[in-house]
Amino acid sequence: MTNYIENNSENTQEGRKNELSDEKKLTRGFRCITLVGHIEGHYIMNETQKTTKYENILPELVEINTDKSISGLLVLLNTVGGDVEAGLAIAEMIASMDKPTVSLVLGGGHSIGVPLAVSAKKSFIVPSATMTVHPVRISGTVVGAPQTFYYFNRMQDRILDFVAAHSKITTERLRDLMMKTDEIATDVGSIIDGRQAVEEGIIDEIGGLSDALSTLVEMSKISENKYKL
Repeated sequence: MTNYIENNSENTQEGRKNELSDEKKLTRGFRCITLVGHIEGHYIMNETQKTTKYENILPELVEINTDKSISGLLVLLNTVGGDVEAGLAIAEMIASMDKPTVSLVLGGGHSIGVPLAVSAKKSFIVPSATMTVHPVRISGTVVGAPQTFYYFNRMQDRILDFVAAHSKITTERLRDLMMKTDEIATDVGSIIDGRQAVEEGIIDEIGGLSDALSTLVEMSKISENKYKL
């Protein structure tokens, strides 16, 4: 009887070691990218500004999605926003990946950072982080014509439709937050914290790094089992 217990204990320990080993393999197989500072578009930003260059991120996402040794992607965000088309390009790439993806908003996920945050299959935000939701705007010379207004509206709709399609918030509610006049001085829009972002349905859950990694591990296990079947 003693021998059986000892052997059973050894088998249990061995099984646990294998489980831990599998988790470590999955964790090592994750890739992490950071979307920080200003999302740079077709124009190069001032060298004193911290930027995320979309032409560097896009090929990296292709590599991650095609590399069989990578189990999933963790996206860390702390961005003030930036170029709409560059931001949407990155967001669409992340959303179209067939590997597990998790985003974590740290500090801020402002402006075009909102679609970037919701582009992952699961999104987290820390309680102290904030997100700014406001209409599209442009600096510099603008042609005062009806076509310009129409162009801005269409660009705004692209953002609204993407966020609504990849989160639980409706386009109507998102537009309401976007057009508020009593929260930002000399501007329109809303600044919401982490808990509000979850309550509004923009972000899935409140959480930090351990929550994001645990979710990636679980998603990777499910993904692996699906392919085995």
